[in-house]
Amino acid sequence: MFIPDLKGFGENASMEYPYSLSDYLDSVKEYMYKSGIKTPHVIAHSFGARIVIKGASEDENLFDKLVLTGAAGLKPKTTVKKTVKKAVFFLAKKFVPREKLKCFYSSDYLSLSPVMKESFIKIVNEHLDDRLYLIKNRTLLVFGENDLETPLYMAKKLNAGIKSSSLIVVKDAGHFCFIDKSAKFNVEVREFLLS
Repeated sequence: MFIPDLKGFGENASMEYPYSLSDYLDSVKEYMYKSGIKTPHVIAHSFGARIVIKGASEDENLFDKLVLTGAAGLKPKTTVKKTVKKAVFFLAKKFVPREKLKCFYSSDYLSLSPVMKESFIKIVNEHLDDRLYLIKNRTLLVFGENDLETPLYMAKKLNAGIKSSSLIVVKDAGHFCFIDKSAKFNVEVREFLLS
């Protein structure tokens, strides 16, 4: 089993420049090459699933089976609340110093280093909706029914877009369903990978 720390995360914290999603995919490919990994099964959560979606859509032989949990990368639904908040932010930033606009940023964004903030902006603005149909790998989607980060409408969109996919919704679980309901998650993933 291989569990790499990506640039900006874990023990690989230093980052020379703001990475794009393509930079992260290149670093995963380099890690696989240096580790002698060929066509592995992949279990990826949230941001990691973004990288896997991009990689699998570009090369169906890069990975074998995919398990995507709490997968990010799809364009979020536009709501009236989000539209108003965005309009207020763009107006306010013309007149108000940036440090006074913290209420508009997510806690994830605020906790990042300056270089990671630039990377974050690049990555969240790249939507992968139009790449789903290119994925040929057998894929298991596992989402918590109470996931607020990547809600169930995203899981259903992934399921509809990736032809060889199946979706399992884990009851009483959130974005980290593999922690919230680890036994259920492990049984489903094991069965899928061994089938």
